[in-house]
Amino acid sequence: MAGNLGTILKEALLESKPDTSEIEKINKYLKEFISRAEKCIKSAEINASIFIGGSFAKKTLVKKDKYDVDIFVRFGKEYSGRDISGMTYSILEKLGLKQKIERIHGSRDYFKIEIEPWAYLEIVPVLNVSKPKDAENITDLSYYHVKYMKRKLNERLRNDIILAKSFCHANRVYGAESHIKGFSGYSLELLIVHYKSFIKFVRGVAKAKEEKIIIDMEKHYSGKRQILMDINSSKLQSPIILIDPTFKQRNALATLSNEVFERFRLVCKEFLKKPDIKFFRIKETDFAKLEKSAKKSGYDFILLKIATDLQEGAIAGSKLLKMHKHLSESIGKYFEIKEEGFFYKDKKDADCFFIAKRKEKIIISGPPEKMGEEVKKFRQSHNRTFTKKGRIYAEEKIKFNLKEFFRNWKEKNSKIIKDMYITRMEMG
Repeated sequence: MAGNLGTILKEALLESKPDTSEIEKINKYLKEFISRAEKCIKSAEINASIFIGGSFAKKTLVKKDKYDVDIFVRFGKEYSGRDISGMTYSILEKLGLKQKIERIHGSRDYFKIEIEPWAYLEIVPVLNVSKPKDAENITDLSYYHVKYMKRKLNERLRNDIILAKSFCHANRVYGAESHIKGFSGYSLELLIVHYKSFIKFVRGVAKAKEEKIIIDMEKHYSGKRQILMDINSSKLQSPIILIDPTFKQRNALATLSNEVFERFRLVCKEFLKKPDIKFFRIKETDFAKLEKSAKKSGYDFILLKIATDLQEGAIAGSKLLKMHKHLSESIGKYFEIKEEGFFYKDKKDADCFFIAKRKEKIIISGPPEKMGEEVKKFRQSHNRTFTKKGRIYAEEKIKFNLKEFFRNWKEKNSKIIKDMYITRMEMG
């Protein structure tokens, strides 16, 4: 319901904060777990320490169906180049947790352990680097991120961060993973500290023009020009350049895409124009309503269920999105796509839909005129052909609808589908 901004923000904060009882249960488990793990590390004569990281440590956790709490095992620098993931697994084994451990593969493997049906720990091995520039993995910077944010935050800012995370999550722009390309939790924390409130952050985004937003909170550089000259160009492609206060060579929003930012900017404008609690609540897509609306406008509609056998999370999500994009490109050759959507919920499957209208005709490029035999074959396989600038072309009318196209496409591309680790792809 639209209404007074202050009232809406209070209601959104109340809905977004975790229950105190849940936090207390997690804290109780953490105290016991860390105590046992530290004893195990000491008895094994390993130079490592444990610290709690992420949103839980900074008290910026947002209420959700299942919480993840980051626990970092920080190994001494003498372990550089060694298998600290394997060493972490051995520690967890000695704690009697072998049956609960789920190994997550990545640039450096880490581990998930369920502690409640609604909560799990993520045990992340990192190196104890004395300077952020010595980090071998992005997770090695986590200690400095927590330390910096704890120094900057107060209760008001924490509340505004929770609002920002809830707002971004509800509008599907929360997460730096490749299948999202949105705002990470850490980047949102930095942005709220910079803008000083959730509303000022939203206003800042809404007012953004074509020019990049460049933020250097700790004034590591003399100005924007130096930033653009000193930082690797591959890290400067995002619409917001947010210099990591703990490591000046890093853009904390390097993975934010222009498409996601533009979509978020429009949401911010809509919210400021007409504040409503709905902007903080995830809205499930009504596919039946979309299909009805598409048909009413003379468009085809198709809903697809796609699945993979790859690891849940970033790996599965990026692969499923890649499949969606591949199919979108194929559809775009024969149809005018009005709208499409991709929905992944951190499992091994995703929903995607297309609303499209077939093109009246398409032009197919053939071989150069001088290739006589190939030109002959091309003419035989197409009814209407013509030449232009020494090359033969065919003009074809599109007679199939979107669902017929998909059935044919799926049959012809079975090898590609298999090679992309897609185990299921069917109309919903």
